[in-house]
Amino acid sequence: MKKCILSLATLVATCLAGNAQDNHLSPREKADGWQLLFDGKTTRGWMSPKRKPLPESHARDGTLNPHRCDYMLTHEKEWGDFILSLDFRISLKCNSGVFIRTSPLEAKPGKDVGFNGLEVAIDDTTTAGYHDTGALYDLAKPSVNAMKPVGQWNHMRLVCDGPKITIEVNGKVVNAIDLDGFDKVGLRPDGSSHKFGVALKTHPRKGYIGLQDHGSNCWYKNIKALPIPLPMP
Repeated sequence: MKKCILSLATLVATCLAGNAQDNHLSPREKADGWQLLFDGKTTRGWMSPKRKPLPESHARDGTLNPHRCDYMLTHEKEWGDFILSLDFRISLKCNSGVFIRTSPLEAKPGKDVGFNGLEVAIDDTTTAGYHDTGALYDLAKPSVNAMKPVGQWNHMRLVCDGPKITIEVNGKVVNAIDLDGFDKVGLRPDGSSHKFGVALKTHPRKGYIGLQDHGSNCWYKNIKALPIPLPMP
């Protein structure tokens, strides 16, 4: 039943997205329980990983840009199970990403705070490896690189439901991960090594959403999230 409701909500939101005004929720989205994470004008609701306020210069022309933000723009609320929907546009040689379930925000000695989260990669590449758009960074490759060329807007939808994470880029499901399969320290389910040195099965199921800065411009808009389980009518 839960999966059926989730699929219906996803379908409805997708159908509405084409006609929606940027950085606004439609009446139907509001009724369904979606929350707008970026108002299109300010950095309200966002902070640095050190919980410091952000300069309003990160919000321009209806977009949110994490470039030069102290690693990532971090949404102030912790999220557990949810659907995240957003649009992004990369610059030439862009390296960015969307962090989910980042917890805690205090970096471990010798590491950046990204080691405390799960990153959905966004990069200016055409390949489909562990560090390309649609990958769960260094953990799971996308089935295909579905990103559009530099300068064009892309749509991304992430579903985090318990141990299962689904990544959709431009209407195509490119990754479906079950973190319960990552039950050995530093190893993927196929036995190959990843860089994190932990068993991702034990990764926190609740944490912060972040938009990564890795030295280049990347613009985001229409950032909205829907908690799971869905609110009952």
